[in-house]
Amino acid sequence: MFFWASPDTHHPIRHAPLALLDKIRSQAAFPGCTREILPGAAASTKIPGMGCMGRGVTVIGGGLAGVEAAWQAARHGVPVRLYEMRPAVMTPAHSTDRLGELVCSNSLKSDQPETAPWLLKEELRRLGSLSMRVADEARVPAGHALAVDREEFSRRLTAAVEAEPGITVVREEVRELPPPPAQASSANSAPDEAAGVTVVASGPLTSPALAASIAEFAGSENLYFYDAISPIVAASSLDTAKLSAASRYGKGGRDYLNAFLSKEEYLSFYDALIRAESAPLRDFEEPRFFEGCLPVEELARRGIDTLRFGPMKPVGLDDPRTGRRAYAAVQLRLENQMADSYNLVGFQNHLKFPEQRRVFRMIPGLEGAEFLRFGQIHRNSYIHAPRLLGTTLQAKARPDLFFAGQLCGCEGYVEAVATGLLAGANAARVARGLQPATPPEATALGSIARYLAAPQGDFQPANITFGLMTGAPAEILAIRDKKERRRAQTRHALDTLRRWMDAPP
Repeated sequence: MFFWASPDTHHPIRHAPLALLDKIRSQAAFPGCTREILPGAAASTKIPGMGCMGRGVTVIGGGLAGVEAAWQAARHGVPVRLYEMRPAVMTPAHSTDRLGELVCSNSLKSDQPETAPWLLKEELRRLGSLSMRVADEARVPAGHALAVDREEFSRRLTAAVEAEPGITVVREEVRELPPPPAQASSANSAPDEAAGVTVVASGPLTSPALAASIAEFAGSENLYFYDAISPIVAASSLDTAKLSAASRYGKGGRDYLNAFLSKEEYLSFYDALIRAESAPLRDFEEPRFFEGCLPVEELARRGIDTLRFGPMKPVGLDDPRTGRRAYAAVQLRLENQMADSYNLVGFQNHLKFPEQRRVFRMIPGLEGAEFLRFGQIHRNSYIHAPRLLGTTLQAKARPDLFFAGQLCGCEGYVEAVATGLLAGANAARVARGLQPATPPEATALGSIARYLAAPQGDFQPANITFGLMTGAPAEILAIRDKKERRRAQTRHALDTLRRWMDAPP
């Protein structure tokens, strides 16, 4: 097993196993290309027919995927230029200039062992993910979920990246994709002349100019859908006498506040919600929502009981007023470590702000709620990954170009981190003259990579699920008991990852 050679031998990331770097140490030497390298890193070379790759890696976008890609490439000994357009150019959803700002939920989903979301997190931890280390440091109570104080999370992430000597953060908008290396010496559209290898991780709110450039590269109409974010309310404005602190089925302690609705209260709320006025989309925007993150009003329009089987499901919770399960329930999750605000779980929406205040104050305990942030909707761009990318997240038409994050068609914070880790490590491999690598199919990370590259007509962004993981042996997949099957799958995935990490380079 190789480790980072660093004077800071106790640093949890600097002394982490090199995972993908295991396979980088044996480099071929090609004449004609040299570069300045980081202390302790071996000289890089060029790939014949691809021009000079020795200048390092350019990462476009300072979100979760871009930060992770930059960190991994730098830790693999390749100099990185990380471009983030904020604060010079802001997006409709961001409010700060910090790297890795979370604009939707503050939850990174389940961290309960032997679930698919936990497995992906655990793989990333073992692969030395910066984002997962910081998330663990900034976590707030949320039952079996990994939720973070989003302010503390982005502060720590930004500080770590800015302190990394191998990363140069450039606060400029990139308006076009860099040209291929053969053209870079004469073109002026690249972020850096002869930029080498590029990871595009500009996120779901890619600027219009760059989105147009990506669409031109893709050779087809730019695909997009709309994503919505949930409201946040001040803790001091809640009537806690009407709320109950508990987690579902008593798991994880009293980490959520719960509001319970009778049948009459639910029907009144439902009627107000479906009649509430939505904020208008612009004429040229087509509302194409992601099924896993539908606005609550869109979900309600699918049927009167849809909410009771979705964000307002009462299962696992007892109404203390009756001692029985309520007709419907709303959960509020802690937003930060100071416990001064709460997120309305699953209540992402696109209602006008006055309508949100009117309708959501019908929830018991929220009658006087002060809204620190209203729900809203924003454009969420992504490419048709199966047509454009391989399992390494490398563009089929341009081996110097990688895509990562929600832009490449994954969905979810941790999935964005995962694709950033893979793209960044592989970009470093290509910059050093090696072939990119794909994790084994039995792993969660390998399963995501293969899903993004698998031919499919109606491509939809996806979260990690056991349904994506088909690489386990037949005897494991044949286990009838679901809990036992998933336990065996996670054990096999982590064993497979360990063997892959330990394999000779």
